[in-house]
Amino acid sequence: MRNVILALVFSQVYPFAAAADNSSFPAVFDTQDPGDGLTSPEKTLQGIKVPQGFHVSLFAAEPNVRQPIALAMDDRGRLWVAENYTYAERPVQFEKKLHDRIVIFEDLDGNGEFDRRKVFWDKASKLTSIEVGFGGVWVLCAPHLLFIPDRNHDDVPDGDPVVLLDGWNADTIGHNIVNGLRWGPDGWLYGRQGIMGTSHVGKPGMSLLDRTKMNGGIWRFHPTRKTFEVVAQGTTNPWGMDWDDHGQLFFINTVIGHLWHVVPGALYERMFGEHLNAHAYELMQQTADHFHWDTSEWWHDTEAKGMTETTDQAGGGHAHAGLMIYLGDNWPDRYRGTLFTANFHGRRINNDRLARRGAGYVGKHAADFLTVEDPWFRGIELCYGPDGGVYIADWSDIGECHDTDGIHRTSGRIYKVTYGGLDTCPAVDLAQMTDAQLVELQCHKNDWYVRHARRLLHQRWAAGTDATEVERSEIHRMLLTMFETHTDVTRKLRAMWCLYVTGGTDEQWLIRQLNCSNEHVRLWAVKLLVDQETPSASVRDALEQLAKQESSGLVLNFLASALHSLPTGQRFKLASAISSHEQFADDPALPLMVWYGTEPAVVGQAEQAIELSAVSQLPLVRRHIARRLTYEIKRQPEAVAKLVGLLDDQHSIRFQQDILDGMSTALEGWRKAPMPNGWEDIARGLRKSPDEKIRQFERELSLVFGDGRAMDELLEIATGDHNLDARRVAIHALVAARVEGLVSTLLKLLEDPDLATDAVRGLSAYNDPETPGRLIERMRYLPSSAHDEVINVLVSQPAYARKLLDAVAAQKIDRDLVSAFQLRQMQMLSDAQVSMQIDKLWPELKKISADKVAKINEYRSALTAENLASADLPAGRALFDKSCASCHRLFGHGGTIGPDLTGAQRSNLHYLLENIVDPNATVAKNHRMTVVLLDSGRVINGVIIAQTQQTLTLQMPTEQIVIAREEIEQLQESELSIMPERQLEVLSSNEVRDLIGYLMSPHQIPLAPIRDGR
Repeated sequence: MRNVILALVFSQVYPFAAAADNSSFPAVFDTQDPGDGLTSPEKTLQGIKVPQGFHVSLFAAEPNVRQPIALAMDDRGRLWVAENYTYAERPVQFEKKLHDRIVIFEDLDGNGEFDRRKVFWDKASKLTSIEVGFGGVWVLCAPHLLFIPDRNHDDVPDGDPVVLLDGWNADTIGHNIVNGLRWGPDGWLYGRQGIMGTSHVGKPGMSLLDRTKMNGGIWRFHPTRKTFEVVAQGTTNPWGMDWDDHGQLFFINTVIGHLWHVVPGALYERMFGEHLNAHAYELMQQTADHFHWDTSEWWHDTEAKGMTETTDQAGGGHAHAGLMIYLGDNWPDRYRGTLFTANFHGRRINNDRLARRGAGYVGKHAADFLTVEDPWFRGIELCYGPDGGVYIADWSDIGECHDTDGIHRTSGRIYKVTYGGLDTCPAVDLAQMTDAQLVELQCHKNDWYVRHARRLLHQRWAAGTDATEVERSEIHRMLLTMFETHTDVTRKLRAMWCLYVTGGTDEQWLIRQLNCSNEHVRLWAVKLLVDQETPSASVRDALEQLAKQESSGLVLNFLASALHSLPTGQRFKLASAISSHEQFADDPALPLMVWYGTEPAVVGQAEQAIELSAVSQLPLVRRHIARRLTYEIKRQPEAVAKLVGLLDDQHSIRFQQDILDGMSTALEGWRKAPMPNGWEDIARGLRKSPDEKIRQFERELSLVFGDGRAMDELLEIATGDHNLDARRVAIHALVAARVEGLVSTLLKLLEDPDLATDAVRGLSAYNDPETPGRLIERMRYLPSSAHDEVINVLVSQPAYARKLLDAVAAQKIDRDLVSAFQLRQMQMLSDAQVSMQIDKLWPELKKISADKVAKINEYRSALTAENLASADLPAGRALFDKSCASCHRLFGHGGTIGPDLTGAQRSNLHYLLENIVDPNATVAKNHRMTVVLLDSGRVINGVIIAQTQQTLTLQMPTEQIVIAREEIEQLQESELSIMPERQLEVLSSNEVRDLIGYLMSPHQIPLAPIRDGR
């Protein structure tokens, strides 16, 4: 048999040995009170209710399986189970004393119960998902995506796990952790992440600037190109997804709506917080037309008070895990293509039916498929196999989804649901089939065969099989024949996907499919044309032509998605063609997708954006373009003037409303804005409009362009139900005006996670005695992004600094949160009590009596060439990132407040030591610290980077701040460097070696793997 395994070569090895060793697997322990005791598997089975004709068997239970968090299947139909033991109750989050593992189960006689069990790997931590293919196992162990090679399929890892990607949030994110590996029809490996933390994903060693930022949603990774992409963003905690028969992806979610249709580039509603793009303006809502709980109740009432009758009737609760669109061949046809998900609190399997609507889909509620009496049942994953039977993983726990009451790790079950009798399924091993046989499987009714066969063909072509060119051409001929002759479009699509992953399509062939009579084929032609490289001019022309004549809203939706693949300057022709379809003006998806695709280009291509706003038949697009450009009114006044020019009486009232609405929303929080050229003439005409709404917009805008808004109006905007942009601008305006009594408002805004950082920055402008205590009190409740801002405020004046140091001494604030820069700033306050507390809390920073030259020589003696050769360079980079990167840039990574070190004499040890041990010896003027005393009593330290007659701009480690000169009481330039002395003294000898070794490295070093006790 040919070698079909793809040789995968990657750059970093996971720190634990690969082979499973049951003797060293840590003993599992429970932290949850089991109450009246765990229900036996047999009793649970008796309490499972399914429709007539279905049969439920107990496939596996504790102790053979425990904590099953994810399922996958190999090409032999065996069930692979990820067991997660490290997940822990708050505040532990993840238990470092334990390991997670991957276990293989096999049912040899087809009776619905496993007969053979084997541990594949037991050295994991934070394991949430597995998938099989391409000669090994793909594993998510945050912060890593791992690949464990098993090229000979002997169920023993060939070597250590290899890190493909890292950077996923692994500590603060809790149960929103990265999860969900699944192969898509396009050959990519898909996954998910919740919104409780921000990840910076990239290949090992990649700089922060080159990484992809993600804060909840769907992502994908290509197994051969090694490219990572964020697909769609938002929701709460997606924990299940599947593709329908047309290759449309849907995922399941919690709290705010359970069902979501994936269109690349979509921005979905979030449970809380903002999207990374602050100019999204509006977000897409869920695909379902219903909720599985009574929305008049709080989402957490089911946990605290039990389930009400109305929530029970609606579907059981807000929390969902696992999603399966059934495309097997065992269950009755009435279930085919419908969606199933485990309702966590409702102890049931919900069933939704999918239907086309407008430019997308709608999910309709159907009767719940399965219910379970056992209070321990916590369904978490489901999938179907080669016999069409469905496996359901049961986490088996009596806690709610956050597990604040502890974890019951010693339990877990897997059930199997089949229809009719348990007919023995013939043994399968698709890897032993020929390419031609795998092609034939593309017409199988059970999509399990279809998907596995497609992935095998993909990996064989990627590996460079021993098939001849003639044999490869024959496979492509078979697939083309299937595509051209089959009357079932789902079979055409299967052939199309196989052709694509095996290199059987080219640009011209895909362009021809844009003329197909079926919307799904046209849609997939669009997707595949923009799947790899920047689309060619021929592709752009073809997409623009299709958009002009397209009648399917679904195809238009994916054409809008394709905008993200085009350079920003080339997006407007396609956007204009899509926007010409007035019949979709009120569609819940298409106008938003056009906006998401054009927004990144609006400011840089203002004239084209204005032209689009003039011709668009989608009011939302016009309204948001006006809002985005008006937001830049100070930087691009000429663009806003051209926008205003569109408000003449040549356009309809609806058109004028859209432009004025966008402008008004953009300036909602502004007290005063510069008047655009031509506004006065246009305003006179608007005042005569027969439409009261237009006259109202004119009055509001003329006020902002004239005398400005009253402060009480700004206060209402800052605290009222307005968009976040408007509230932030209003807060900034109120602080800049030093409005009296604002401190109490800012303190209240600390409770709003979206505005907490803005509130902290506002408080820094007021010398209020209540501020330090309230900030310290609220610190642990604030988002992590606000922590450094809090410290910046607390180090700004002596009274505040004393409060901060008292809190550090009382261990209310971790001393590690106070940076070296902030310590220096407190030392510059010249307050004896503050200096004494710093010496006590940071004794390693006390003054030394030894001469600096002697200290340099001491380091030179220790840092011999032999010693430096043994330096742990990744650990050294981690130290640089922690202590130096906020000010210094090296290899394109880091801050700019200090000199760029990349071109410095870093290979000269004496030069390095002299500048680190005695940073004040030679300080360039543009890197000296300036101490600014404000008339409010606040002290600010930084480097002056710009000055005018009215203002002074200071660069600080995390931000730039502009200060009005009239607020400055005293300005003093220090002879000292902004870099603190004695930085090396707080490090161990090995850490000094590692840091210096990294600084002397001629090239960038990969980041050290995060071990977390693995």
